[in-house]
Amino acid sequence: MPESLSKSESLDRTNLRKSVAVLIVAAGAGVRAGGELPKQYQQLAGKMLLRHTINAFLNHPHITNCLVVMNPDDRPLYDHAVAGLNLHEPAHGGASRSKSVLNGLKALDAMMPKPDYVLVHDAARPFVSGQTIDNVIDCLEAGTDGALPALVISDTVKRIQDSSIIAETIDRTGLYSAQTPQGFPLSALLAANAQVEGDFTDDASIAEAAGMKVQIVPGDIDNFKITRAEDFIRAERYIMQRLVDIRVGQGFDVHRFTSGDHIWLGGVKIAHDQSLMGHSDADVALHALTDALLGAMALGDIGDHFPPSDDEWAGASSDRFVRFAGDKIRDVGGLIANVDVTIICEAPKISPYKAEMMERIAQVLQIDLSRVSVKATTTEKLGFTGRGEGIAAQATATIRLPYGNSP
Repeated sequence: MPESLSKSESLDRTNLRKSVAVLIVAAGAGVRAGGELPKQYQQLAGKMLLRHTINAFLNHPHITNCLVVMNPDDRPLYDHAVAGLNLHEPAHGGASRSKSVLNGLKALDAMMPKPDYVLVHDAARPFVSGQTIDNVIDCLEAGTDGALPALVISDTVKRIQDSSIIAETIDRTGLYSAQTPQGFPLSALLAANAQVEGDFTDDASIAEAAGMKVQIVPGDIDNFKITRAEDFIRAERYIMQRLVDIRVGQGFDVHRFTSGDHIWLGGVKIAHDQSLMGHSDADVALHALTDALLGAMALGDIGDHFPPSDDEWAGASSDRFVRFAGDKIRDVGGLIANVDVTIICEAPKISPYKAEMMERIAQVLQIDLSRVSVKATTTEKLGFTGRGEGIAAQATATIRLPYGNSP
């Protein structure tokens, strides 16, 4: 599935009787997860956690609006997480979860046209399935006050005292663990929030306190909430288990020398007594890498997407080509496992610039530095590179995709 839908696609929901908005609550600090950033902005398989969660709803055909409630102090992080996605301007969080949700509900209520239903979802639940979303919407369409996905509690439940001493065993009959998204008619949940005072851990609690009858629908064991650092490890494992389609692409490119005083290689500007000839910046290393990434996706080559006959790409930075190829992989839920670039030339010496090249490639592709390799070699004075007529580069890229999720 594409990572985000175009505006025209996202508004074409003709098969629903009512409009459905999702309100993603992402205003908390997430301190129990550890790390330097709030958990919703921490990396999970190459993307921020919040982006994974948003994509689950943008890719669902019955969601007409998506609104995030965020801490205004985190605006730069939020903008980075949602770059390129079709979203409404976020609402600002409040002093508690309940107040944050209320702010989001008011923002939805002010929209024209106003959504009929709202699904309130935790930003820290990135693996909500389309089936779970359907279960909640179907329940609302049946006329219930509210719908909550939940799992039957199968473990024995203990109440403790003094931090670790068991005080009693709780009868688990009829007990469920609640998940999100929790769905309600927008006007009814807004009225409930205005009627009930106090802080609540979920929206069904508010609805219950206001006298609404909330119905349980089947939840999903994979719809777990990331709360602590070990949950990120579990989430990474879950993603890896789904990325079973492993592909390898290779790329090769050559550019001849021309007059000039610098070259671009691996995204790094290097002073030299010649330049490389090309329609763009002639970064032969990044061109080979772009072809390797596109090849792994069976998406043709760089010339198919950025033809040299198009003046738009005259002098363009090759970072744009690599980023485009990386985005194509992420658009279908894929992961770049490794890229390896070999630069073939007699001069300039590449060794002093290899570390900078690797850092730049990792930055452009938004992957960890440990997944990037840049090497250099010569042809022992043989051939056109040996004669100093130009530079060649070859690259390989290994990617992982969900099986059957090709572009």
